[in-house]
Amino acid sequence: MELNFLEIFGTIVGLVYLWLEYRASIYLWIAGIVMPAIYIFVYYKAGLYADFGINIYYLIAAIYGWFFWMWGHRKKEGEQSADASADNKPQDLPIVYTPQKCYSPLFQVFIFAFIGIAWILIEYTDSNVPWLDSFTTALSIVGMWMLARKYIEQWFAWILVDIVCCGLYIYKDLYFTSALYGLYSIIAIFGYFKWKKLMSIQQ
Repeated sequence: MELNFLEIFGTIVGLVYLWLEYRASIYLWIAGIVMPAIYIFVYYKAGLYADFGINIYYLIAAIYGWFFWMWGHRKKEGEQSADASADNKPQDLPIVYTPQKCYSPLFQVFIFAFIGIAWILIEYTDSNVPWLDSFTTALSIVGMWMLARKYIEQWFAWILVDIVCCGLYIYKDLYFTSALYGLYSIIAIFGYFKWKKLMSIQQ
């Protein structure tokens, strides 16, 4: 009963998080701190140990994302160093495409994490879904960092993660969470186009 309550509450927080991410609102990071704190317990009880571990990473990444969105302001092309708003408020961190130089390191991180996490799950846990669990965990590591940097391609990572997780959580009888990720997979597609529109506006 307690697990179901936490799962439902986590689903509600997740919907808030999804809406704020869709709108590229910095307040998504508040939900981004609360939600993993809930799911650390939910996933541990469900035996999804990689997802349990990834939520510890999510807590750290949410703090990083909050600070980077607040103070990691990029220079726009052609912008003068003295450019600032009249009231000295910093400009919002712009949404950008992932730099080409980032793709190779991100892919290497994904492969290393995917194989490493799968090995740990197989050797040291009783997980019955080590490869799927490690796949979504490894891709989430990459996607979360891309979100923290406000790269638009982060949506592609989440679309794939959400689809796989939807089926995985049905298999693990986490129906509320599965419904959340099913909704994530749909909204993530709209989120990509929303961010594309925001990119055109900010330019």
